[in-house]
Amino acid sequence: MNLDLERINHEWGREPQALIQWALEQETNAICTTNFRPFEAVILHMATRARPDIPVVWMDSGYNTEATYRFADEVTRRLALNLVVYHPRRSRAHREALEGIAPGLEDPRHAAFTEEVKLEPFRRALREMAPRVWLTALRGEDTPERSRMQPVSLGDNGLLKVAPLLHWTAKDMYDYVQRFDLPNNFDYFDPTKVEAKRECGLHLAR
Repeated sequence: MNLDLERINHEWGREPQALIQWALEQETNAICTTNFRPFEAVILHMATRARPDIPVVWMDSGYNTEATYRFADEVTRRLALNLVVYHPRRSRAHREALEGIAPGLEDPRHAAFTEEVKLEPFRRALREMAPRVWLTALRGEDTPERSRMQPVSLGDNGLLKVAPLLHWTAKDMYDYVQRFDLPNNFDYFDPTKVEAKRECGLHLAR
């Protein structure tokens, strides 16, 4: 894919809906990933406005809160999502029966835990679905690493990664949710990140 990323980021980087439309015009094989965290309905609403049947990929670790699962069901129903769920190769009950509860950040087993419940399912999704465009809801204010990213980037594997909301603030997200009367949920916890400003590895350079 031969793209002038500097020009694209300059022209489209602050227009999320237009950027999504542009990205989906580049390749037909596209996915939108979600974790159903707070304000996640924004990217899902935007993506399905541009392409109603776009596959929405969820790496469900099995460790989400009950409220997150209810939120996922509500958003899926409200937006008629084409939801594709990837789970770890063993269930939470299976893992905990052998290794106990999810390890904390100080536990040397935490990296292996993250690999098992999030990173391996994501790589499996990419391998099986073979997308050429990846829409993601990451935002620059989430972590220091993300603040240095660009809305559009091209990975070594040729995957066009598009973060339409990269420059949006929490207020922007809140206003959008209110404008379109979208559901939201703040009872969310990711055991692979633990801390809000920490990366789990999914969005680091690959």
